[in-house]
Amino acid sequence: MEDLQFLITPEEENQRLDVYLSQKLPDLSRSYLQKLIPQELILVDGKVRKASYRLKAGEMVMLELPPLTEIEVIPQDLPLDILYEDEDLIVVNKAKGMVVHPAQGNYHGTLVNALLYHVKDLSGINGVLRPGIVHRIDKDTTGILVVAKSDRAHACLSAQLKDHSMKREYYALVHGRVKSDQGTIDAPLGRSKKDRLKMAITEDGKRAVTHYEVLKRYEGYTLIKAILETGRTHQIRVHLASIHHPLVGDFVYGLKKENGDGQLLHAATLGFETPQGKRLEFHTPVQGQFRQALIRLHRMERK
Repeated sequence: MEDLQFLITPEEENQRLDVYLSQKLPDLSRSYLQKLIPQELILVDGKVRKASYRLKAGEMVMLELPPLTEIEVIPQDLPLDILYEDEDLIVVNKAKGMVVHPAQGNYHGTLVNALLYHVKDLSGINGVLRPGIVHRIDKDTTGILVVAKSDRAHACLSAQLKDHSMKREYYALVHGRVKSDQGTIDAPLGRSKKDRLKMAITEDGKRAVTHYEVLKRYEGYTLIKAILETGRTHQIRVHLASIHHPLVGDFVYGLKKENGDGQLLHAATLGFETPQGKRLEFHTPVQGQFRQALIRLHRMERK
């Protein structure tokens, strides 16, 4: 068993026990954490508390977790849009609504489940729950991902992410009319001090750089290309919201009362070198809800 302890600070007071732990441990689902409480694996100052218990400053939350070696991720025959595959890696075009990898307590329906059904082996560098995963995109973001089948490919691709030589370009539909044809947002990102479920621009965060180019302006909206220099969690979403142009459909960092199924963000271009030194580059057009939104805007423009 793995033992974890968290001391509740004044800023964290009055949070629900299960919500607090799911924020501290984002790879664990709330439903999984709730199942640990009756097993007396979660204690507050040595006492069993309900999932809805409101935490107080100064209390100590103690958590015991079963080791990850007990977890088995089941291969599932799920639809996969494969753009390229060789002995070292596989490139896929991820659909909207698909989570990239399982989290403890939530093991099904992810890209990893689908990949394990399709291929015999994935790189083991990232452990049981994230085999082969070199980089991620959000559940509601569509587009291109490269996954490592071998450890040498994982090391090769990770090095390109670290030195920023991997080419990653996104299409994003944002609110408002972006005035500059191009620009750069250089602002550090870290976990929000006010809401641990969110990322935010923070002085003590990690450096994050997003370049952008305007592709098309519409009435009340702008289609942009966002080019990642770094790849922090929710980077494009937070950066664009910070210049008052949040993504359409982004309920977390944008407008709360929109219709739709999440942000209109598409990982359109991915370029990298294989372990053999071959340069590959892939491009896919926007799909589904994003494509329909652009069709509606084009039609409105012609009226």
